[in-house]
Amino acid sequence: MTTATRSEFDQGIALTRHPEESGRYDAELGAGWQIGGGVNGGLLLAVAGHALSLEHGEHPDPVSISGYYLSASTPGPATVRTEVLRSGRGLSTGTASLSQDGVERLRVVASHGDLAAAEGEVRTSATPPQLPPPDQCIGVEHAPKQLIEQAALLERFDLRLDPATVGWALGQPSGAGRIQGWFRLRDGREPDPLLLLLVADALPPVTFDLGMPGWAPTIELTVHLRAKPAPGWLRVTHATRNLAGGYFEEDAEIWDEAGRLVAQSRQLARVPRSS
Repeated sequence: MTTATRSEFDQGIALTRHPEESGRYDAELGAGWQIGGGVNGGLLLAVAGHALSLEHGEHPDPVSISGYYLSASTPGPATVRTEVLRSGRGLSTGTASLSQDGVERLRVVASHGDLAAAEGEVRTSATPPQLPPPDQCIGVEHAPKQLIEQAALLERFDLRLDPATVGWALGQPSGAGRIQGWFRLRDGREPDPLLLLLVADALPPVTFDLGMPGWAPTIELTVHLRAKPAPGWLRVTHATRNLAGGYFEEDAEIWDEAGRLVAQSRQLARVPRSS
C-alpha cells in the first residue's frame, strides 16, 4: 500500500500491489472525483501514471504520457495492469490498462524519468498567462449550481478563475475559447508531477466559453512534463482553436509559482451534447 496521507488526491490515486500477479495494482475510484457521467480523466491518468511510477523505480516521474479513454469510469474498485516495455538510463517506457469489472476504461503509454535530474538549459518563447491576483479572481463558491452538480471534483479544488474568462457563467461567453486561472488543492497538498496530470484536465471545458455548456468527454489526453513544480499556486490556461465534426482540441499550459512552464497538454474531446 502506498504511504497514507491526509490529502484526498493521494487517497484518490492510492494503489495496492497485487500479491500474486506481477505488474497489477488495485485502486478505489472515489465519487468525489466525478465530472459529468464519469470519473475525471486527469485523475484516471494520475492513477495509471502512479502505477507506472512504482514499476519504473528509479524513473518515478512521467515525462510524456498519453491516455486513450475507452469507456466512462465510475466510482468503485478498479484494476491497473502495467507492462514495462523498455528500461533505459534516462527513461523507461511502459503501458498501463485501467479496467473495472473486466471492462477496459483507459489505455496509457508513457515514458518516465527523473525530473529532479533534468534541471538544465531552458530556451523558450512561452510566457505565463497574465492573471489578476488569486484574491481578485472568481472562486468555485461562485460557480453556477449546474456546474457544481456536474463536477463534484471542483469541491476538492481551490480554483480561482480569471474574471475575463468567466463570462459564460453569466450567460455571456466570449467566444474566444479560453479559460484560465489559479489552481491548488483545497487541502493544501503541494503540487508534484502526478498532480500535474490531474491539473491538465481540471478546469471547466473551454467549450463553456464557446456557449456550449455540458460534459465534454475526453477521447485522448497527452501531457508533457518539463520540471518538478515549486510549492504554491499553479497558473493554468486552457484554450481551443478548432471545433469540427463534433470534436475539439483543448491545449493547456501549467506554470508554477517560480514562473516556469512545468507541463503542457493537448486533449481531443467530444463537443457537449445539446440539451
